[in-house]
Amino acid sequence: MVQNIQQPGTRPLLGLRSAIVLLLGVLTGIGAGVLTYLAQRSLPAAALAAGAGFGAGVLFFHNIID
Repeated sequence: MVQNIQQPGTRPLLGLRSAIVLLLGVLTGIGAGVLTYLAQRSLPAAALAAGAGFGAGVLFFHNIID
């Protein structure tokens, strides 16, 4: 038998929408970083591209997911 271990009245740390937006932002950042590294073979450039991809992805998915 599965028991619910959450206390009554507690809420999760992050809502479902926020978790999805952040997850998609992380995946976008990883994709941008990997593609940049494969193109330029530079870790600093890949890290900057990953950070920019994460920020742009979060803004984009925040706007389109309702």
